[in-house]
Amino acid sequence: MDNSEGIVFNIQRYSIDDGPGVRTTVFVKGCPLTCLWCSNPESQNPMPEVSYRYTSCKRCGTCVDACPVHAISLTHDGVHIDRKLCTSCGSCIESCLYEALAMSGKKMTVDEVFKVACKDKDYFEVSGGGLTVSGGEILAQPDFVAELFRRCRDEGIHTCADTSGCGEKAAMEKILTYSDLIYFDIKHMDSDKHQLYCGGPNDRILDNLKLVVNSGVPIVIRVPLIPGYNNSDENIAHISQTIVEFNKDIPVNILPYHRYGANKYRMLDMVYPLDNVVSLTEDELKRARQIIESYGLNCEISV
Repeated sequence: MDNSEGIVFNIQRYSIDDGPGVRTTVFVKGCPLTCLWCSNPESQNPMPEVSYRYTSCKRCGTCVDACPVHAISLTHDGVHIDRKLCTSCGSCIESCLYEALAMSGKKMTVDEVFKVACKDKDYFEVSGGGLTVSGGEILAQPDFVAELFRRCRDEGIHTCADTSGCGEKAAMEKILTYSDLIYFDIKHMDSDKHQLYCGGPNDRILDNLKLVVNSGVPIVIRVPLIPGYNNSDENIAHISQTIVEFNKDIPVNILPYHRYGANKYRMLDMVYPLDNVVSLTEDELKRARQIIESYGLNCEISV
């Protein structure tokens, strides 16, 4: 794929949760991690894939006839897509009259995405906002993200990179060159548990965290807290101590566990792994914040 092209699965305008001010958030596909609590399962596969909204399906069977590789069948539960056979050609989507089928992810050029961002430049200037690229994992598409950020910087648009830090050092360096702010997730300090819960160790993540801190680019550490997985006092204290060792002035945001992405798993024929997990209580969140603040760090709990 050309460096000026990327695979994007969503562009969200007028966002207020992905950095300062009003922002346009671009979500790119592909992630080396498979976190059990991932709220964007459609971001994990680097390539476009067909999603199925069963609540919109009328079981008419037009998609079955339209599929050139016979990857679709009708069952008592609705449409079944054989993911091993599906080539994501889109024929089934074109045939569906009820918009029950959709393509998650499409190839877009830097120019196409940049034009979307520029539509809201006035809002960016008034609110102190800009463009955020999230995922998936942005380090999986470093050339695309870096070129998009370069275009934004030339236009005076603030850039924010939202990353798990799981990727090559060279990819991180490339994106850092044109980043005005980094949102950096830390999930678990025990590398074995990180492997178990997230599908990979945390060594490259911590190496890239050091790289970002040493670069001088402003950074916010974000900690998704998942009940029973990484919300122990020990892990929260370990995260806090690690941040202090890098720089005690780095702000920390707690991201409380939520189930907003649970229905997306069925749309992709995936099983949601944390079906029985409930959200943390206010007292549990306050305790986590108190532990972090006890290390002299500034901590906020995101809504």
